[in-house]
Amino acid sequence: MGAPTVNEDREFTRASEAFERYLTYELHRSPATVRAYRSDMSDFFAYAARHGVTHLTDITLDMLRSWLATHHHRRSARSSMARRTSTLRSFFSWAEEEELMQTNPALKLSTPKKTQHLPPVLTEEHMQTVTQTLVTALEADPLDPRLLRLHAVVELLYSTGIRISELTGLDLDSVDRANRTVRVLGKGNKERIVPFGSPALVALNRWVTRGRPIWLPAKNNAQPAVSSPQPALFLGPRGGRANPRQIRADLTTLLGTLDDTTASGAHIFRHTAATHLVNGGADIRAVQELLGHSSLATTQIYTHVSVDRLASAYLGAHPRA
Repeated sequence: MGAPTVNEDREFTRASEAFERYLTYELHRSPATVRAYRSDMSDFFAYAARHGVTHLTDITLDMLRSWLATHHHRRSARSSMARRTSTLRSFFSWAEEEELMQTNPALKLSTPKKTQHLPPVLTEEHMQTVTQTLVTALEADPLDPRLLRLHAVVELLYSTGIRISELTGLDLDSVDRANRTVRVLGKGNKERIVPFGSPALVALNRWVTRGRPIWLPAKNNAQPAVSSPQPALFLGPRGGRANPRQIRADLTTLLGTLDDTTASGAHIFRHTAATHLVNGGADIRAVQELLGHSSLATTQIYTHVSVDRLASAYLGAHPRA
């Protein structure tokens, strides 16, 4: 089979670039989602070219299935297979709408079911240990900006269940400390208001009044005045917006101090907040809104976590279990 000509190759490239613009500017998909879709379509188009297919209109359902099968044989995770299928369905639905092809070859593609893994969570005792560790450290060094930031981060994550990317995107004016709410910009640029508790307020106040000023860039009369002050709530040591990777690293190190759990990763605070809300009797739809989930099915996994914990407790305690 001959290699595609330059013009034929450009057809795929132009379509892919137009699809990316559609995802970014019309659907407001996150950069991570756009990158994943770009990678999938680039891989698929390369596969199509290797098999002599050089035009969108020549792509068939069998070719889509064949490409997916190659990844299945490489033992790709079900979640990855589901994403690739979703990418194909989204792209070819868009291509048909844009009249780049007469029919949608992905219309009959079935999406593989994802294996449901219950997320690990911390117990209330774990959270007490984590926060007390920070309080004790701050008693020894009450003006350590990294400790003050970490304490505020932990309390806010646990209180709200927001994502790390959402947390580092917060500005000072995102937080209404009088009413204990935070305005969060989530996936798809969707804004939501999330309440937080008094321990988070205390930790935030300490960070804002004690820790944050230490990392603010020093004013220098020899330099021109800064037209707009740093708006970010959480700063890094150089005075810029906090790096999500550094926040995750600090949280991972903190979790390493727990002796009786294998739970790790910064996202565990989101899982823990959601599970403790459900355990406490919170309405599942309210939890969905707080977490910013577009689908209730995503939130319902936390009811499964709660039932799983309940079953374990029952089996361990009931005399007729």
